[in-house]
Amino acid sequence: MSARGKFIALEGIDGSGKRTQMDLLDRALSERGIVHMRVSFPQYESFFGRMVAQFLNGDFGPLDAVDAHFSALLYAGDRLEARPALESALASGTWVLADRYIGSNLAHQTARLPPEKRGEFLDWLRQLEYKVYALPQEDLVVYLRLPADEAGRLIERKGARAYTPLKRDLQESSAAHLEQAAAVYDLLAQSPPWVTVECFDPASRAIRSPEAIHADVLSAVEGRLFGSPAAS
Repeated sequence: MSARGKFIALEGIDGSGKRTQMDLLDRALSERGIVHMRVSFPQYESFFGRMVAQFLNGDFGPLDAVDAHFSALLYAGDRLEARPALESALASGTWVLADRYIGSNLAHQTARLPPEKRGEFLDWLRQLEYKVYALPQEDLVVYLRLPADEAGRLIERKGARAYTPLKRDLQESSAAHLEQAAAVYDLLAQSPPWVTVECFDPASRAIRSPEAIHADVLSAVEGRLFGSPAAS
């Protein structure tokens, strides 16, 4: 029987370079001969993913008018649809690389609530995703940390996305939301299996190079996951 594959999720606010780091990590694992698959959430072609796109396009109303429980259920439902494929891959010994996963839902939807209600909401959402929906748990969550103001600047450079005709979707267009999401991400990253990788160099007031960030990402993966039976 194959050893269970490892599950790595890349997290961070919009503009933090998750896709670039996913590409680099994908290549690094291929060079090491590790069988793996990659997935990105939301999956906008899924039943719930199409509803997530509606939410992000404002079809259900402005951001502050949509209950966070409702939007959280849409994102969680999208992952529930993907659960059979994730479980099958992990059971066969295949590693899974996810561009966004449960952490994104925890950060972005919790950020929409006042601070005094966030603890209760986090407990509810963790129970929904990990217990009720029984989604696979991550072995490592790499948090690509970037200040919200820098993220807002980088979002402006994004090209067209298939899920939205907007330059910025509902969450990206709110600087206040990005700031609050970053704060929740910082909180989540204090507990294992999260590891923080800084994407911004405060000394030079500049974004670190993709290669330098990748070196830290790979170090986190090697330090926590390599040397296990699945990596041999």
